Amino acid sequence: MTESTEQPQRVAVVTGSESGMGRAIAVALAEQGCDVGVTWYRDRAMGEETAELVRGTGRRAELRHLNLTRLPGAAAVVDDLADALGGLDVLVNDAGTGHMSTVLDTDYETWCTVLTTDLDGAFLCLQRAARRMVDAGRGGRIINITSVHEHLPRVGNAAYSAAKGGLGLLTRVAALELGEHGITVNAVAPGEIATAMTGQEDEDPTAPGKRRPGIPVPRPGDAREVAAVVAFLASDAAAYVTGASWAVDGGMMQMGPQAGSHLTSDDWRRP
Repeated sequence: MTESTEQPQRVAVVTGSESGMGRAIAVALAEQGCDVGVTWYRDRAMGEETAELVRGTGRRAELRHLNLTRLPGAAAVVDDLADALGGLDVLVNDAGTGHMSTVLDTDYETWCTVLTTDLDGAFLCLQRAARRMVDAGRGGRIINITSVHEHLPRVGNAAYSAAKGGLGLLTRVAALELGEHGITVNAVAPGEIATAMTGQEDEDPTAPGKRRPGIPVPRPGDAREVAAVVAFLASDAAAYVTGASWAVDGGMMQMGPQAGSHLTSDDWRRP
């Protein structure tokens, strides 16, 4: 008798997966053997496209709307998708928003919107996922998509940096508290990635016109490069990795807080 090589069913929920990094992550997890709960915010048709890409790998997909400004109720999508797919093994908190204005010019409403979406929403989704994982007793993986600005500030980025910095510390606290249940909690901190959020959807980040002098690997990242790190952290191979933040930034953070795509020359490369 030959042993079955079929992968055991695993279920992942990826928030903010209608496009960009979220879509790439959903597909990568499906290729790894997960059924995937997909969420959309602005464009249901794009969410449907992501779900079809997941189904194209042979895995199941369920699609739900998610608006993280409508808290706390919106976080119930985690339980809804887990119920529809028969459990929950992996949560990826990818849904988020950004804003650029100085501390002096940021109005309170904008501050609250960014913090609510990027930090409060991620906390509530994490909490629901963790409770289900603990109750199921099979362990799990929680991966929060932060940013290089989890670690380094940038002028004009107060609300976003505060939210991502908070999410980074939430990741570390949750890792301490949930480890005894076999649940790992990690962050992935992207730099400039060629997605709709940076106005580069479906563009080749390695094309000549995409050169970024201010990044050691002088180009934007590809969403699939972020997804590959998430897939590793979601796998059995990463069972002893928790409380870490994985930069996917082409080396940007090695240059300090004002490094990045806004630099226009290679002068920094010369001693």
